[in-house]
Amino acid sequence: MRMTSHTDYALRMLIYLAVRPDVPCTVSDVAEAYGLSRNHLLKVAHNLSKMGLVATARGRSGGIALALPPEEINLGRLVRRMEDDFALVECLKAEGGHCRITPACRLKGVVREALDAYLAVFDRYTLADLVENADALAPLLGLSSAA
Repeated sequence: MRMTSHTDYALRMLIYLAVRPDVPCTVSDVAEAYGLSRNHLLKVAHNLSKMGLVATARGRSGGIALALPPEEINLGRLVRRMEDDFALVECLKAEGGHCRITPACRLKGVVREALDAYLAVFDRYTLADLVENADALAPLLGLSSAA
């Protein structure tokens, strides 16, 4: 399983916001902290906002912030909503693919089991688990201290 950059960046953005929950920030702040494209992170922020995980405010004092407490943001749910394709092999595609051995193949079941296990690990964690070490993360993100 390979996570898309979009999901990776969403997780990173949420970590950044959780490390400094009471300090207003912008997408540009997040982009600078990680050395990522601001334009790509704008799309990520938009999707997180549509999912109800990030609150946005326009204007001079605007910015982005977590819309929920970190303990309410489950990583498994986030990964499932951000990723658009869990067809790890052709036969898992919605249209079934075109593999000749699909009717007798057991690989599909093994791959499904592996995918379920992968997602089950994310299900066990929340954003709060990722920022338990906020004091160590803050300086790495160019922040003076974690709130």
